[in-house]
Amino acid sequence: MNITVIGRGSVGGGLASLWERRGHSVTRAGRDGGDASASDTILLAVPSNAIDEALEGVDGIVGKIVMDATNAFTGRTGGFESLAHQVKARSNGLVTKAFNVNFAALYNRIEDERVRPGMLYCGDEEAREVTEKLIQDAGYDPVLAGGLENARVLEDFLGPVMSVAQSSGGPFFYRFSQPGQL
Repeated sequence: MNITVIGRGSVGGGLASLWERRGHSVTRAGRDGGDASASDTILLAVPSNAIDEALEGVDGIVGKIVMDATNAFTGRTGGFESLAHQVKARSNGLVTKAFNVNFAALYNRIEDERVRPGMLYCGDEEAREVTEKLIQDAGYDPVLAGGLENARVLEDFLGPVMSVAQSSGGPFFYRFSQPGQL
């Protein structure tokens, strides 16, 4: 799969490396912009206050699947139900919310786990198959949290995740499963 990753930080850079190791072709874009015309999908991993600027700096995003990994650490732009809705308005394509409630600091430890960790995601139904594939290729099990209307719930779920990390010694993996699956 051809993927453009917008954001070269821990999340964007880390996922780009994981996907390259799984055989995907990854184009990395940062503050200098880029071109996503040849991409099948896009990962947006930038601070929330940089969403508009980041998307404007990359050509060829209109109509593409965008996986939004942003969190509201740097605030929110008014008028949108969620950051993912802001991304959808700017990209005019299909959007999923994914990779925003897992710790990038643990990407290099995923394969050491006895059971694959979970990855909560939600979004447009037509974009779920691609998102699930890339979640799996990053080493996680996808955990569907519904449609894009639930994006704000995942964005706000970061609060409890950070509280657990601060109270119990740092970054952690999580796993959701149906009874009898483990």
